[in-house]
Amino acid sequence: MTSTPHDSPDTAVLFDIDGTLVDSNYAHVDAWSRAFAEVGHPVDSWRIHRSIGEDSSLLISGLIGDDADDDLVEKVKDAHTRFYDEHLGDGGDLHVLDRATDLLEALAGRGHSVVLATSAPENELKALRSLLQIEDALWAVTSSEDVETAKPDPGIVEVALEKAGVPAAQAIMVGDAVWDVAAAHRAGVRCIGVLSGGFSRDELVEAGADEVYDDVADLLDSLDTSLIGRLGRE
Repeated sequence: MTSTPHDSPDTAVLFDIDGTLVDSNYAHVDAWSRAFAEVGHPVDSWRIHRSIGEDSSLLISGLIGDDADDDLVEKVKDAHTRFYDEHLGDGGDLHVLDRATDLLEALAGRGHSVVLATSAPENELKALRSLLQIEDALWAVTSSEDVETAKPDPGIVEVALEKAGVPAAQAIMVGDAVWDVAAAHRAGVRCIGVLSGGFSRDELVEAGADEVYDDVADLLDSLDTSLIGRLGRE
């Protein structure tokens, strides 16, 4: 979507992708699990799941511990990329979550800037955008090239706000992980949590989520009474 100074929205809704718009968290669990095993540091899948959405270097060091030197971290990252690639593209098994594109189109239709606020690397982002097929509804997209550290660092949210051209008070973040919530609040942005990534309602609320819905379809059904429905009118 292109813009001019006269048609730039003054509100924005920022979206995480993995686990929020696309059912990809468990593909990441599989890829990380195989990567850790390949380098001789197997990790139980449930522990990996607890870290999905966190900055990859923090995820690796948190799960491996003191053995996670720079060389090992890079080996695990490279292996994860290789294994995750198997889930992407025409032969992959990822799918868009129910009514995710409907929600994005509805928000764009209401005049909000819709921003994909992700630190996914370019190859993953390209595949995810191809799955979503909602380019006309997007105002802006972030990627790993925009920041050095991913969530819970607020950097990617701050970049998303800059690209949207709106202040934090005029934006809402939607994400599935405690890391999304933490990053949003560190950037001064209110956050809606969804359960589709596997984190519980209590965990998202404890992390600071202002509202929690089952998934983006549930959010779309409740849009008028949600934080987003009140965005720009409060």
